[in-house]
Amino acid sequence: MDNDELIELVGRLGRWLDDKRFDDAHAVFTEDAEVTTPGGTSRGADALAVQARRNHTVPTQHFITNPLIEVDGDRAAIDANLLVVFAHDGGPRVLGERYALEAARTPDGWRISRVRSSVVWELQNA
Repeated sequence: MDNDELIELVGRLGRWLDDKRFDDAHAVFTEDAEVTTPGGTSRGADALAVQARRNHTVPTQHFITNPLIEVDGDRAAIDANLLVVFAHDGGPRVLGERYALEAARTPDGWRISRVRSSVVWELQNA
């Protein structure tokens, strides 16, 4: 059951970004979540929502695949592949990344407590 909930949480992360639902950060992240991406580092759900809003000004589509999940009580580690397309007017920017996520079980369900993404490859104006 935990694995299913964690896979859904990863899906909600992608939809949160693509649908630009930045005001709903607490539905995806813990209050003290930390995020480090090519767009910067932020700590706290409200601060990372500001970072996401700043870095996702064009339409995007996040494909998060092949999650490998390790649950340890109320904590979980999730490694996954990420393909993200930023649909710029001059042509799309496409990134292939690796996600290293951590999640915590909260009274409201699983929430992401840490995100680390590392770029594996990038195409500009693909």
